[in-house]
Amino acid sequence: MWRLKIGEGGGPWLRSANGFLGRRVWEFDPDAGTPEERAEVERLRRDFTRHRLQRKEAQDLLLRLQYTNLNSLPANIPSMKLQATSDVTEETILTSLRRALNHFSALQAHDGHWPGDFSGILFIMPILIIALYVTGSINTVITSEHRREILRYIYNHQTAVGADKLLGEVLDSENEALAKGRAWILSHGSATAIPQWGKIWLSILGVYDWSGNNPVIPELWLVPYFLPIHPGRFWCLCRLVYMPMAFLYGKKFVGPITTTILALREELYSIPYENIDWKKACASCAKDDLRYPRSPLQSFVSASLNKFVEPMLHCWPANKLRERALSNLMEHIHYEDETTNYIGICPITKALNMICCWIENPNSSSFKQHLPRIYDYLWIAEDGMTAQNKPKFRLYAQVYDGCQSWETSFIIQAFCSTDLVNEFSSTLERAYEFIKKSQVLENHPNYQTYYRHRSKGSWSLSSVDNGWSVSDCTAEALKALLLLSKMSPSLLSNPIKEERLYDAIDCILSFTNKDGSFSAYECKRTTSWLEILNPSECFRNIVVDYPSVECTSSVIQALILFKELYPSYRTKEIESCIKDAATFIEDNQRMDGSWYGSWAICFTYGTLFAVKGLVAAGRTYDTSSCIRKACNFLLSKQQVTGGWGESYLSMESEDYVDRGTPHVVHTAWAMLALICAGQAERDQHPIYRAARELINMQLDTGEFPQQEHVGCSNSSMYFNYANYRNLYPIWALGEFRRHLLANKN
Repeated sequence: MWRLKIGEGGGPWLRSANGFLGRRVWEFDPDAGTPEERAEVERLRRDFTRHRLQRKEAQDLLLRLQYTNLNSLPANIPSMKLQATSDVTEETILTSLRRALNHFSALQAHDGHWPGDFSGILFIMPILIIALYVTGSINTVITSEHRREILRYIYNHQTAVGADKLLGEVLDSENEALAKGRAWILSHGSATAIPQWGKIWLSILGVYDWSGNNPVIPELWLVPYFLPIHPGRFWCLCRLVYMPMAFLYGKKFVGPITTTILALREELYSIPYENIDWKKACASCAKDDLRYPRSPLQSFVSASLNKFVEPMLHCWPANKLRERALSNLMEHIHYEDETTNYIGICPITKALNMICCWIENPNSSSFKQHLPRIYDYLWIAEDGMTAQNKPKFRLYAQVYDGCQSWETSFIIQAFCSTDLVNEFSSTLERAYEFIKKSQVLENHPNYQTYYRHRSKGSWSLSSVDNGWSVSDCTAEALKALLLLSKMSPSLLSNPIKEERLYDAIDCILSFTNKDGSFSAYECKRTTSWLEILNPSECFRNIVVDYPSVECTSSVIQALILFKELYPSYRTKEIESCIKDAATFIEDNQRMDGSWYGSWAICFTYGTLFAVKGLVAAGRTYDTSSCIRKACNFLLSKQQVTGGWGESYLSMESEDYVDRGTPHVVHTAWAMLALICAGQAERDQHPIYRAARELINMQLDTGEFPQQEHVGCSNSSMYFNYANYRNLYPIWALGEFRRHLLANKN
């Protein structure tokens, strides 16, 4: 059986900055599990198959099966089903909350965080497999059990034909899944119509010629930093993806040409490989993938680089410049690897950096330290089936190495909203310790030389080992710590030191943009017009670290709570920051009263954060037209059931699109926003209806259902936050219960 290991690591090639805190790795143990546990696994498999068309998302049941035995999950109690005429009372909500909190507490890991699936972007697994294949390390990292589960995942989703070939699958008359996948690829223009990132990966693999790529010249990193086109000014995720891509492009690296690669060259195209017009292929992109068409300026620059600059850089003495540029890139790649303990900021950069380290020296410690960190990105759940329609657990790659700090910060706040802190004191104490220990305590050495933002005092999305500071992750972690210390100081046996709170404030203020807004990873460093050079074709808004309403709101809330408890520290700067940040939020409200959400779907999410930020800054329903318009917007989107449900299409169309049925997370977001805005003081009926809908959606276990993914970035990549389905309904019901109690008193 597969077992989830928490906070473990060791061996000569695996290192950690704080004892692997928050690390989650699935391992297969052939001897694990009792006969009863194995029977339960089979039951879960059969149940998923039976309902796979109605319930496409995994419920993380393998994790829950393991924690049932570890933490003695409470027995299931039949959920309440309230009729439309039934009253939603304080007692009804309290019963629902206790059921949810009891079960949710039992899912907490021993180190204080709540593990869960953070996946959804399907191209991540194939690129990890490609990286392992071209470096000859696939059999070192991927066991037969990994291989089996990865193949089942690929067959289930039918989006990564090619990666299964690398794992040993053969295209023949018996493999219907591969045959259908190949037919789909050919019907959409063959592999020549893959977007730019895909073209680069296929070039690395050896099934696409480098001449069919838009140039990613390494020399761009040598231009003066004051120029807006210097990559050091780009959004860090864009910068760190194109950094190793530029190295690989400059090297024109191609992995070993094996019989498998030769077979793929035949299968991915409708004409012989040697007859492909690579110049024409360079400009080809399937309509399904084209989210950001190339601009005329970009086409002109690309053609000029390909025709004039790139040939020149292969001749002496200009080739010396290429050598210098490649050496500079490797220096930056090593810095990123070392400061993230070889996890990388995301799996895309990790896979690319690993290949670069292998090219430099296959026997280097740098390459060897990459291999064990592959497991940090793999997750097991119950959804999936083989091509033969047999249900199995599937293995897939995560978007990040987790979102441990981010979700745990919210979970603490959700628990606090229920006013049941004393009942769940041990749970909250463990969570507090996890957040406290997850703070980054020092700046990375020479961080400015490598275009990094300061990190001292910050929190990352996941763990200290990841090391990338994030503005709203820092703000929400700070809020969680301050809220617990304010509500229940006796609960905390070892509170965080005051100077570390000051470090957090210093770090937050360092993220401030010129207009008072806040971006995610760094300040906005370059002009938005540079987005015209976005070369990805399938992702929007990747060149600039744009400010967001969500990050700005989180910062406002954290600063105000901090100022209340520590009024003498940097008071004027904090007050000025709050004022400017609130103005930014007001200025970005849309005509319909909503705000666009950058990091989740979409207008419901953006509006929640905007309202919370403005209310924290002192705006009220009576004094702020923005608050009133936001309430009207949310009320206009409430469904007849009483819930809310927003489609992912909202992200792409930039207009609200209803998904037709209620979603627990969207319902909770809207409910929280309305309560925060003061709607309950004017008309409680919509909130009663929403609370009734949440309670009716609660499962017999006490949890809330896993529905469609709600996480998003770049208006085109969607992923799952595993704990949102529980933490936000708990938070919304907790805040409504507070409101009811306040009215009663």
